[in-house]
Amino acid sequence: MHTSRRILEATAEVLARSGVAKLSLSDVAAQAGVSRPTLYRWFASKEQLIEAFSRYETEKFDNGIAEAIRGLRGNARLDAALRFIVEFQRSYSGVRMIDIEPEQVLARFRWMLPIMRSRLERLMSGPDASVAAATATRVAISHYVIRSDDTDQFLAQLRHAAGIKPRSRTAD
Repeated sequence: MHTSRRILEATAEVLARSGVAKLSLSDVAAQAGVSRPTLYRWFASKEQLIEAFSRYETEKFDNGIAEAIRGLRGNARLDAALRFIVEFQRSYSGVRMIDIEPEQVLARFRWMLPIMRSRLERLMSGPDASVAAATATRVAISHYVIRSDDTDQFLAQLRHAAGIKPRSRTAD
């Protein structure tokens, strides 16, 4: 794994434990298994690291959706994207910053909501695509803020918000 990526992955882990306010570059370097001078070669300041991490998170999300929908068409594409959102929230440690610094996360929602909505809207069709994308995004955000371990229920709510009819058990 490339050094900068290793540092960004380590940043997710450290942020999940400490939050932005208490983020220590020494902790990130230790988590990444690099020296502080190596970390500073890639990211000259905490602000640069946080900025790069925000871009990295967005790219990770976008790349994950792109991979999930590759080769699919219609509602299958949208359903795969919704499944990815559920899995992303369940497994990615960086998304749990809400537990440590809710004020930081709530501030980030202002720019995250339009991005998520636009990504979903591109996968939807029909006159209500914009409303369905906005609703599904808000469902995802609510599950992020008030976490539930019931991923089936989360997925069912996303599907409902996006206008995907319930699937039979054999279709899953």
